[in-house]
Amino acid sequence: MLSRLVATAIVVAATSLAPRLSAQPLPLAAQAVNTTPKLVANPTLRSVPLTLTAHGKVQRYRVEVAATPLEQERGLMFRKTMSRRHGMIFSFDPPKPATFWMVNTVLPLDLIFIAPDHRVLSIGADAKPYSREIIDSGGTVSAVLELNAGEAAHIGLRVGDKVGYTLTR
Repeated sequence: MLSRLVATAIVVAATSLAPRLSAQPLPLAAQAVNTTPKLVANPTLRSVPLTLTAHGKVQRYRVEVAATPLEQERGLMFRKTMSRRHGMIFSFDPPKPATFWMVNTVLPLDLIFIAPDHRVLSIGADAKPYSREIIDSGGTVSAVLELNAGEAAHIGLRVGDKVGYTLTR
């Protein structure tokens, strides 16, 4: 919560200064600096194999684990690309109802809400980039899996299908 307040304060400050700053050209050294964040897999996050069993067929993925509150808050924000067989998993211990939104998320995503028995509880399909619309789990979940939008439909994933993963080291 504090980080959101700080981020909001920075945005407000930057917005209020923008008209004054835009009239002044940047020094050449400042113009040459690329301030765009790298938009690749986060090498500091560990990744684990994950399977989805849809229509009796096992689909294999490699997913980054967003384990800490800070990692979970950032999630896949600002990333522009993600390979088809990759994603991110958010684990909750103890399990709880979960809500997500797509603020600062460039990629359209499928959100697969995973019940404590490792079955699909619900699917938030084709979540729209930058949306503030709340995507609700619809119940208690032990994890949420984010994949590229359309992946759940592509493999025919449905509520009740099995999700296989182990997050312990």
